[in-house]
Amino acid sequence: MTLIGYWFGYLIQRKSKRAWCNPMLICTILVILFLIAAEVPYEDYKSSTTVISYLLLPGTTCLAIPLYEQWHLLKENIVAILSGILVGTVTSLSSIVGIAWVLKLDRIYAVTLLPKSVTTAIGMEIADSLGGIAPLSAALIIMTGMTGHLIANELFKIFGITDPLAKGIALGTTSHALGTAKAIEIGAIEGAMSGLAIAVAGIMTSILAPIAANFLP
Repeated sequence: MTLIGYWFGYLIQRKSKRAWCNPMLICTILVILFLIAAEVPYEDYKSSTTVISYLLLPGTTCLAIPLYEQWHLLKENIVAILSGILVGTVTSLSSIVGIAWVLKLDRIYAVTLLPKSVTTAIGMEIADSLGGIAPLSAALIIMTGMTGHLIANELFKIFGITDPLAKGIALGTTSHALGTAKAIEIGAIEGAMSGLAIAVAGIMTSILAPIAANFLP
């Protein structure tokens, strides 16, 4: 069902050429509807997709290939790249702290939101270690990545962002793997920088999230 749902979403995106016709989004909706209609417990579905989940490991490792191909750009722009990732990470965490104060969120939900921009594996561990709800954090992380994937090009046009390094760093830092998938679609440099940003932003968030949690209401 997962593979069929993604394939169906891919065909729709190819025919429509619409950014919101994202295969991941369409697949997620179809799988949810199927599980509800067939009354299949989520635990059963999850256990049957372990092979697909395992493929995330080598898939993520493969992101090192485009980075290696753009190694000269990384060496030439290392300070700007790391600074951009750090600013993006701090902005992400600060925005959640601000939202928590404005909306008066309970601490458990605020810390669940904190790692919204890193990969699921890292984000769930951060949320759990801070006393948040790891499964909810995973859902929010996926929503964040999907949002970045859908609106990235429009935001780049609105703000006049044309530099491939900036595009890749922005997508990887804020929208993790789904953002990187979009970056790879845009170009090789964008994909390489986004792949790097995933790892570095994950490390930075792991260090800074506990500090940001001290400023929550």
